[in-house]
Amino acid sequence: MSARLRLTLSYAAFLVAAGLVIAVAVWVIIHEFPNYPLTASNPRDDPTAPSRQELLDLTVKASTVMLVALAAIGLTGGWFLAGWILRPLTDINEAARLAATGKLDHRIRLAGRSDEFKALADNFDHMLERLDDAFTSQERFAANASHELRTPLTVTATMLDVARAEEDSELLQRLQRTNARAISLTEALLRLADANAVTAAFEPLDLAEVVRELGVDGDLRPAPVLGDPELLTQLVENLVRNAHQHGTGDIQVSTAGSTLRVENAGPVIEAPERLVEPFLRGGGRTAGGGHGLGLALVARITEVHGGTLELLPRSGGGLIVTVTLPKP
Repeated sequence: MSARLRLTLSYAAFLVAAGLVIAVAVWVIIHEFPNYPLTASNPRDDPTAPSRQELLDLTVKASTVMLVALAAIGLTGGWFLAGWILRPLTDINEAARLAATGKLDHRIRLAGRSDEFKALADNFDHMLERLDDAFTSQERFAANASHELRTPLTVTATMLDVARAEEDSELLQRLQRTNARAISLTEALLRLADANAVTAAFEPLDLAEVVRELGVDGDLRPAPVLGDPELLTQLVENLVRNAHQHGTGDIQVSTAGSTLRVENAGPVIEAPERLVEPFLRGGGRTAGGGHGLGLALVARITEVHGGTLELLPRSGGGLIVTVTLPKP
């Protein structure tokens, strides 16, 4: 039962109860009134004066009609009155719904009243403003850091290429691998910063086609979903790359319904749910190759799409990753 309906019934019940009290009071007064003969002031105008019982019967009928009328007035007036009182909650609920989808720029800006609802709306607007600033600052920092790091790393990579062409040194090869890994980390940070629901362009597409376009084979059945093509391409790339880097043997990729499933053999994983933490790898924070942002980016893209991500340890070692996205 909604709050508006509860308030409506409360108003109507109060009116009916008040009317019932008044009706009972009138009935008691008439019933307990001394049993004097009731005569008309002018017998020629009203030769038959009503008895007290007739007055009681008339009072009961009139009271019944009055109570029904009060109930109708209470239900009708209470419904509109409750709607007017609770209208700010509708605005606050809509703002909360938009905030849950990542749209933090919406504000309630409740005007025309100074009550508890106004205070709640103002505090909610202030909270949204602080959250918007915090998320914007975080994304700006990650983007700026990635851009600032990309240029010197690219220059260093070019210098290493020139040095390798002149002299084949093991040290130069190690430096080049380190530089390539730093560039990969920077690109991953930039993609992680760019993955958000505000800039995503959702459209109907087939997950199986996204996988095929990347040259990945598997049991690819039609999987229509609603998503951003670029973000979903990054999602599939990171899942497959993660399976190659940390797994052993063949990788099984399948799509069906609105689900993507990637399974690979490998070492036994104790707590797979922690793999979505940034910079955490299967063997710990310093073990394994890669930059440790692959599954973190997968989790972020899945969250942006309103989907679910499930990580399960594979029997005998390895990992099973299942991504389920909304259907169009």
